Amino acid sequence: MALADYIQTKPVIETERLRLRPMTKEDVSALKEWMPDERIYTYWGKGPSRTDKQPELLFEKQEKPSKSFHLGIEEKEAGKVIGDLWIYLIENDRMATAAIRLSFSYQRKGYGTEALAAMTRFCFDHTELQRLQAEVDVRNVASYRMLEKCGYQREGMIRQGKMVNSWCDYYIYGILSSDRNE
Repeated sequence: MALADYIQTKPVIETERLRLRPMTKEDVSALKEWMPDERIYTYWGKGPSRTDKQPELLFEKQEKPSKSFHLGIEEKEAGKVIGDLWIYLIENDRMATAAIRLSFSYQRKGYGTEALAAMTRFCFDHTELQRLQAEVDVRNVASYRMLEKCGYQREGMIRQGKMVNSWCDYYIYGILSSDRNE
């Protein structure tokens, strides 16, 4: 399959504890529990946006067909979305950027690592993507450890660069499809 196969219909990816899937209006109450929480934006590069504070706005407009992925991270046991994950800024169907955020209550329990590892495998096994990368504030130790557990390698540091809407030092992490064969 290829990225083009997922333009209209996004995948559902299952792990032991999680289901990565498109979010729906039925998820709004779960999203309201964590999306407005300022604690998850400490190293995000910006504070909560209008749609983060009012998640129902996410579903007011028809989503435009895209090769990018924005999936909810559903914790199977609780049956609710506890975070979200993006694969975006896709260049020439070869490389993309990954980003993840997780409810503060579900952090430090391995959910982020499980979700990112599953999404990374999916991208390399079911699309033509050859490289995924991520930016992470140097102060965000938990996030860069998660990336490293998923096989991403620290490739460099941007000093006082702009990450979303804030100026900070941040690391660039990357993983290649071929890294998994080493």
